[in-house]
Amino acid sequence: MNSAAPAPSPSGPSHALLKSLLGAWALAACSAEETEAVEGHLTTCAPCAEEALRLRDAVALLHREESLDLDPVLRSRVLEGCLGRRPARTPVPTWAAPYDAETARLDALLADIGDADWHAPVRLRWFDEPDPGSRRTTVAGVIGHLLAVDGLVARALGLDDPLGPGAPTAAGPAERTELLWTAGGRPLTRRVRSAWREQGHTLVRTVSFAPGASDLTVPYGEFALPLADALLERAFECWVHAEDIAEAVAYPYDPPAGAHLHQLVDLAARLLPGTLAARRRAGLASPARSLVAAGAPGRTLRLEIEGAGGGTWDIPLDSPAAAPSATEEHLVAEVALEGVEFCRLAAGHVPPREAAAGQHGDREAVHEVLTALASLSRL
Repeated sequence: MNSAAPAPSPSGPSHALLKSLLGAWALAACSAEETEAVEGHLTTCAPCAEEALRLRDAVALLHREESLDLDPVLRSRVLEGCLGRRPARTPVPTWAAPYDAETARLDALLADIGDADWHAPVRLRWFDEPDPGSRRTTVAGVIGHLLAVDGLVARALGLDDPLGPGAPTAAGPAERTELLWTAGGRPLTRRVRSAWREQGHTLVRTVSFAPGASDLTVPYGEFALPLADALLERAFECWVHAEDIAEAVAYPYDPPAGAHLHQLVDLAARLLPGTLAARRRAGLASPARSLVAAGAPGRTLRLEIEGAGGGTWDIPLDSPAAAPSATEEHLVAEVALEGVEFCRLAAGHVPPREAAAGQHGDREAVHEVLTALASLSRL
């Protein structure tokens, strides 16, 4: 067989040029046009095809296989370095950054799993009284759940609702999820990933180009959140359900970056006073010990969150409108929790009585705050 290199095409790159690109091609470092030219050349040039195979084998030996679940701070570091050289013309708002990061991390996990993993069973869990709540679904079902509830934010921004224009406007997260799960009469497949990811990209782009968007309110059926808090809540749920998926497919998964974790902890801490008040109205918590005028100091629980994303929050106990106070007269209890444990308690994945919390002071106040934190969870 004649193994001489063929003559270069008069209309295309020369043989010498294409041969010089083989190393870059093996490292997947060519442009799309260069890749097309090299791969076309390999079908007609046996010496270059043999060299390409040797180079690809060498690259495989040099690079060990790694999980696509990258260090959660890596993306932030890369973006920080890039933006330090050239600031973004339209930056992602600080309150949208955790959602942007958590959807990207979950998408990397999804890109790394096989077809069969999309049908792996997943049990979604939340705190309920008197018994914990749970719902069995699949990996694809979890992504469908995220798609349906993220759609509440999309609708508030005037974007397309993934449930379609006829979706009931008063439906909350659980009802919307059931509607999406049963639409079409067949279980969801991996194709739901593209719809969920495209919606996430659109949400981030939209809030980045709408400076006043944070003033919008997102209805969740029985309650509502300001848009900034709603996107933090969606980042929180994305992380929690990514861990559910990772557990189902035996995939390593780390918590959010410290700065983002702090924002998620802060959201849950800010929701606690209103949640305590709602539980009292429903008869699920003991009555307030004293009446406190709006803005006046009242009984306070100090929440110490340790580790990455940590900090200190003072929680008013008798009224959401009361001012927290650190004086000896008003500070009745202290609770210390590790940041990730705090978030897993808020997600309903840890029962309040089993939370690894350091406690001091009024035991009833501690129990009611930890139970209120767990009651933030839902499907």
